[in-house]
Amino acid sequence: MPKMKTHRGTAKRIRVTGSGKLVRAKAKHSHILEKKSQKLKRNMRKETVVAKSDVKVLKRGLGMR
Repeated sequence: MPKMKTHRGTAKRIRVTGSGKLVRAKAKHSHILEKKSQKLKRNMRKETVVAKSDVKVLKRGLGMR
């Protein structure tokens, strides 16, 4: 069986931590920022852990089984 290929779009967006968790950037932080509060924009800079329901599909996209 051939090797699994990494889905490059997923690889650019998702990071794997040392403990194996998947981490992603928060959405809605690219444009139309004037109407968003400073607190909201500040909190969107942080990364967040990927939802448990999405982990299986994303790991497959990263070439992990």
